[in-house]
Amino acid sequence: MTLVAVAACLVATALAGLRWLRVAQREHYIPGSVSRFAVRWWWGLGFNRLLAIGIAIDLVLAAVSPFFAILGAAAIAVGPFGLKLRGHAPGPVKWTRRLRTLAAVWALLSLVLVAIGAIAGLVHLGAYLAAVAVPLVIDLALSITKPIEERLGEKWVDQAKERLRSVNPMVIGITGSYGKTSTKGYVGHLIQGSRAVVATPASFNNTLGLARSINENLTPGTEVFVAEMGMYAKGEIAAMVEWTQPAASAITAIGPVHLERMKTEDAIAEAKSEILLSASTVALNVDDHRLAAIADRCAAEGKTVIRCSSRDTGADVSVVRTGNQLVARRHGVEIATFPDGDQPPGNVAIAIALAGAAGVPDEAIAKRLPSLPSSPNRRSLATGSTGATFIDDTYNSNPTGAHAALETLDRLAKEKNANRIILVTPGMVELGPRQHEENARFAAAASEICTDVVIIGSTNRKALQEGAHQGRARVTLVDDRPSATAWVRENTAEGDVVLFENDLPDHFP
Repeated sequence: MTLVAVAACLVATALAGLRWLRVAQREHYIPGSVSRFAVRWWWGLGFNRLLAIGIAIDLVLAAVSPFFAILGAAAIAVGPFGLKLRGHAPGPVKWTRRLRTLAAVWALLSLVLVAIGAIAGLVHLGAYLAAVAVPLVIDLALSITKPIEERLGEKWVDQAKERLRSVNPMVIGITGSYGKTSTKGYVGHLIQGSRAVVATPASFNNTLGLARSINENLTPGTEVFVAEMGMYAKGEIAAMVEWTQPAASAITAIGPVHLERMKTEDAIAEAKSEILLSASTVALNVDDHRLAAIADRCAAEGKTVIRCSSRDTGADVSVVRTGNQLVARRHGVEIATFPDGDQPPGNVAIAIALAGAAGVPDEAIAKRLPSLPSSPNRRSLATGSTGATFIDDTYNSNPTGAHAALETLDRLAKEKNANRIILVTPGMVELGPRQHEENARFAAAASEICTDVVIIGSTNRKALQEGAHQGRARVTLVDDRPSATAWVRENTAEGDVVLFENDLPDHFP
């Protein structure tokens, strides 16, 4: 029975490893992230919680009999229910060199636990412990491999530094809790007509993504390089700024995104403000009181500060929504009026400020404003097979953007005199202690507009139900995005309007 128990535990360890290694990759290889998600899966869902209690009891009883190790291994092999072996969204797991290295270190650490059990004369117990502790052991492996990966990445950063030195473009840095990717696209578009510009693609906004963007895309003759910079912890942006040295930088907004990690919005603001360290010119959305304070601080330090606003027409640069038009002004003087393509006005104001800092005259900016690009999966419109109008806002979600998407939904529904107005969402994540409150508030606002609210998954189900039941909307619960898509297909017709707000990866419950 001991041999059977060891074999069962090794199989369970391997199956669990497939699940939790995928979580490690989805969470950008951050140590501690796998255990955090393991708690969500095992303790957050009723049946999984019962299974977890059974696994813990079997761990104690396995010291008495290998039978209990077999029993617990069976539970680990199939659980937690809902977390599939194979990933599907945003795609299957990618067995990159980094993931293979992580898997090898995790496997080695797991074998150490088995060996310790064998030395103690309880090899089945050591094997069962390795199966139970897979998330913890993967997190340990992440901590061990992190400095190694950083060292391996240094050659790509060194290569990017040399490329920057030789090409010598003006570097523009952009960050923010939200809006940084779309603003980067606006900046590149406004500059493109006047100067040779390269912007980081997609969301390549960490150190290695930034280095890759430079190494692959920065060619001789490039005059301006626009770099998006993101962060998960204090100091990450400062490290990128140290070697990229932006001459002009911007912060689009401060919000509760990453509040789970950063604890307070003031801490987020300070971490984001690291992008201003090297900049002589800074553009800040002073509609946010935190950014207004940072603007004053930068001015006191002698930096050129461009205060941007979507409300104050007297700001250095303002873009204000007026009916179905956006009006851009510099120091209160109108420079352009152009159709409202549902771009966030504050982000457009930041882009105008940065394009001006790069030497693009207002006349050239005004000509390109009507053709600002839209970003994929950010309130983009499409017509579905049933004839319904879809608003795709699935790239990510934050409280400000989610409520703006509801405004778009309401406007389109009125224009089309829609019969059914539908919100499909798993809710917002990484909002820390405000996550329940913000999701409930969002669902309550949606239930005043929508006829139906379709809630995906269980991560924010309780909060979304709580909010949605405050209004008129019918609430439908589905397990995953494919089920939600099938529901929409079966329940919509021409003239209906559907908002898809956010799309969580498959490692969220």
